[in-house]
Amino acid sequence: MELHTLRTETTDPRERGRLLGTRFGAQLRRATELYLHHFGVLGIPAERARDIADRSHEALRAWAPSLAEESDACADAAGIERWTVAAVGARTEILAACPPAKEGECSTAVFAPAGATPETVQTWDWHESLIPEALLHELTPSAGRTVKLFTEFGAPAKIGVNSAGLGVHFNILFHASDSDAGGVPVHAIARRILDEADTLDQAIELASTARVSASTSLTVVTGSSSAASLELSPAGLAVVPAGEDGWLLHTNHFLDAGLSAGDTARTESSTAERFAHLNEVRSTLPGLAPAERAKALCGDAGPNAVVCMRPDTAKPLHEQWGTLLTIGVDVTECALDYVAGTPDEAARRGFARF
Repeated sequence: MELHTLRTETTDPRERGRLLGTRFGAQLRRATELYLHHFGVLGIPAERARDIADRSHEALRAWAPSLAEESDACADAAGIERWTVAAVGARTEILAACPPAKEGECSTAVFAPAGATPETVQTWDWHESLIPEALLHELTPSAGRTVKLFTEFGAPAKIGVNSAGLGVHFNILFHASDSDAGGVPVHAIARRILDEADTLDQAIELASTARVSASTSLTVVTGSSSAASLELSPAGLAVVPAGEDGWLLHTNHFLDAGLSAGDTARTESSTAERFAHLNEVRSTLPGLAPAERAKALCGDAGPNAVVCMRPDTAKPLHEQWGTLLTIGVDVTECALDYVAGTPDEAARRGFARF
């Protein structure tokens, strides 16, 4: 996966979208083509994908008009239909029309003890065939405020941090209440939290106002050493706080007792195994530089650790899962430490900072 960077200073969402679409028109066109093909392989024809995308985009327009305007301006500048960019932004909502995937995305570990600087690390696992290129974007949602985020071309956000000292990690979840109803895109909820929230309570309040049709966990961490996973689903929002020891781990199953009753993560998924691995290595992670933390995250298994996901090339492309990114959030410096690769590769190559 090739990573591009962009810094925009405008506070106008339409101008920001125009800059995105002008600079990265080719990447946006490719992303929309790849996702529409992917949806078709999964049994979601373009007409149905468009219907879900349109309903999700209208839900977004009602909940966060500026993000809908940014998406539309981006599509216009790239010379592609608006709904196709909206479909990438609502890819989780469209995928909710399918049975849950056999695997999940991402493993997150946050250490936020009282009185200490939070430390975080996450893997982002997905299909490299869908994401040959991705974006690190520094933007100015309002005067005096900076957001730095990682995302796919066409999606408003994924993992990021803001200058108020708040960071967001992202893990997909699966729930029996998920549907093709077309709710507010979960990627847009992550973005609005980054754009507007200064505190964990404000992040929870923003998330609680969004009607969703797909499930996701947004793990929010702040410089005041508060952290919680916001488990979103159509059945409701649950807040899972960090433990008394400051640890908060998440993979791809619900941790909240109520919502976990409707969890539909597949038995083939490695989510439980990855969660157990995080528990096993977590005591070795604090106080380390990013590359050392990535090495510790692998544990004794090294490159064969379950959190170093590598695609099985014997399977069809849509079933080939790989760890495309290892990333940490620095809420004190408003920075992202990242490597396009597995934790083992990050330990060997070292991290870049954005």
